[in-house]
Amino acid sequence: MAMRLYRDFTNLDGDARSGVVVIGNFDGVHEGHRQVIARARAIADGLGSPLTVLTFEPHPRQYFQPDAPSFRLTPLRSKSRQMEPLGIDALVALPFDERVASRTADAFIDDILIGALAARHVVIGYDFAFGKGRSGNPQTLQEAGARHGFGVTCVEAAKAEDGAEFSSTQVRQLLRDGKPADAAAYLGRPWEVEGHVQHGDKRGRQLGFPTANVDLEGYLLPAFGVYAVRLRMADTVDGEDAGWINGVANLGMRPTIGDEKVLLEVHLFDFSGDIYGRSVRVALVDFLRPEKKFDGLEALTAQIATDSTQAREILAAA
Repeated sequence: MAMRLYRDFTNLDGDARSGVVVIGNFDGVHEGHRQVIARARAIADGLGSPLTVLTFEPHPRQYFQPDAPSFRLTPLRSKSRQMEPLGIDALVALPFDERVASRTADAFIDDILIGALAARHVVIGYDFAFGKGRSGNPQTLQEAGARHGFGVTCVEAAKAEDGAEFSSTQVRQLLRDGKPADAAAYLGRPWEVEGHVQHGDKRGRQLGFPTANVDLEGYLLPAFGVYAVRLRMADTVDGEDAGWINGVANLGMRPTIGDEKVLLEVHLFDFSGDIYGRSVRVALVDFLRPEKKFDGLEALTAQIATDSTQAREILAAA
């Protein structure tokens, strides 16, 4: 059965109730998150119960700091896509608004975990905090479980083979530092952006390198520069799936041309289809060089050709 997505905690169906509930922001759905969800899946299998992921949308940090720069690794659409293969029955994206932010820890337990979800077992990370003023913690939840009859499992921090703790904060910093390959080691896959291909000024086509322009709105901004990438259609037409297509991309503000908007411009290798308006996924595989201003379009064109050759080599070996 496919994972079902709910955008509120009211009127939940049976696949989201009376089961195991794993709670967290899960931004990035990195390897640590996957281990927590796998632990919850094992508990659900043992109880013969459905597995529900309870997350928050928008991210609480985005709610409390609305003017801060975008930091999300996986907005809801991308998060849902990454969770789909993990054996989850229901993903409940709890709207993080005033009614949730002002709820006490006890009210969160009574109204949402017990009332809406009828949780049999709750799985959380060791640093989980909830309720107004972050007043609730794992001990709060364990004490409530003892009173109300649901189990609680608190999972310790998951670590990579080198002993480093998996964390969304670390993944964000690696991307800002221009280290997408290192970020991929934490994520278990290359980090990707999902968005619609926009019509641009056709400058790339004039230079002999047509590009698909993708808006980064809502996403973290990685280091500006040129990347070896792969692109895949996020939507399908008549059941088509061309798989991942290799390419090279510039992420930034095109200083040689002069632009005020950050764009991800993807030039696809050996591809000539029309994908304007299509929803696509773009995975950053490796960082080639920082964005820079060139002395004219001729120098820029020559550099794009060099970047393309390097990207082809990297992607052939990846």
